[in-house]
Amino acid sequence: MENNDRRKFIKKVGIGAAAIGAGIASSAVPAIAKKQKTYNWKMVTTWPPHFPMLGEGADNLAKWIDEMSGGRLKITVYGGGELVPPLGVFDAVSQGTVEMGHGAAYYWAGKSPATQFFAAVPFGFNAQSLNAWLYSGGGMKIWEELYAKFNLKPFIAGNTGVQMGGWFNKKIDAMSDLKGLKMRIPGLGGKVLAKAGGNAVLVAGGEIYTNLDRGVIDATEWVGPYHDLKMGFYKAAKYYYYPGWHELGTGLEAMVNLNAWNTLPDDLKAIVEAATYRSNIWMLSEFEAKNNAALRELIDVHKVQLKKFPEAVLKGLKKLSKEVVEEVAAADPMSRKAYDSFLKFQKNVYEWNKITEEPYQQLKYL
Repeated sequence: MENNDRRKFIKKVGIGAAAIGAGIASSAVPAIAKKQKTYNWKMVTTWPPHFPMLGEGADNLAKWIDEMSGGRLKITVYGGGELVPPLGVFDAVSQGTVEMGHGAAYYWAGKSPATQFFAAVPFGFNAQSLNAWLYSGGGMKIWEELYAKFNLKPFIAGNTGVQMGGWFNKKIDAMSDLKGLKMRIPGLGGKVLAKAGGNAVLVAGGEIYTNLDRGVIDATEWVGPYHDLKMGFYKAAKYYYYPGWHELGTGLEAMVNLNAWNTLPDDLKAIVEAATYRSNIWMLSEFEAKNNAALRELIDVHKVQLKKFPEAVLKGLKKLSKEVVEEVAAADPMSRKAYDSFLKFQKNVYEWNKITEEPYQQLKYL
């Protein structure tokens, strides 16, 4: 094609495309949108209203779904206690009282022990590996199978990244120091503490500080420096321990009532799924970006005593963790299925990490 002909062709294509685009923008999309059904849902959460990162994750999820759907799917978000109790989310969504919920799967261990594998496993996956297992390693299919029994559809919708080990009012120098310890710690980590002789307490986020300050509990884990600074735990406990052996990359969930889900057209289903992907990476990125500055403030301004768990304690906790998870898997068929898949993928990803992530970490210290 000659240069003059090419220019004429491009000009015609450009004019035609612009005309088509203008026509769609001015008439077709609004006309279609006006004819399509709109949906108004409620989302209940385990978090206090608009709680930094976690509650914000629920707020953002609703906002993004509204924007991407052009207002066809509007979701009103209720913080924990505003419509149902924080730990009543699972039942409310399962029973269809509301259409959607936001929380963490290990809160529902009483419904099914297998739920815990989709939040955090002690000495288990970090955020990157958890995402890989769920999205590409078969984990999501097992999660969907499990939640379908409760009339629910699950989504991974956030991640805290590696957490801290927790706040304590006494030093942890040996495994014996865990005996009799009353600690707020959920999920499988709580079962490990119990096996070590401690007392695991499940307390909703908004109640932790008061319980720690009044001595109802002796210690608590929560998330990490950014959150812990805002929660004011440094006012109620002396020692801040790391690493978070119990939660190396905790996944947060959005759940949808299956009956409500099945009423949605395919494009709205795709929008909900896309919004959960966005929420997942947004939350992890926020924590990763903000945690260290918050940690420096805790240490430099509030004089928090940062301590690492002794190697003997970590080894003891790892041994007990393996026992706990094996016991859970042996007692429940869905837990067995989830754990077998988890272990297989863990072996696969760790072998890869040995020649990628681990050598890179070592390079930084050369």
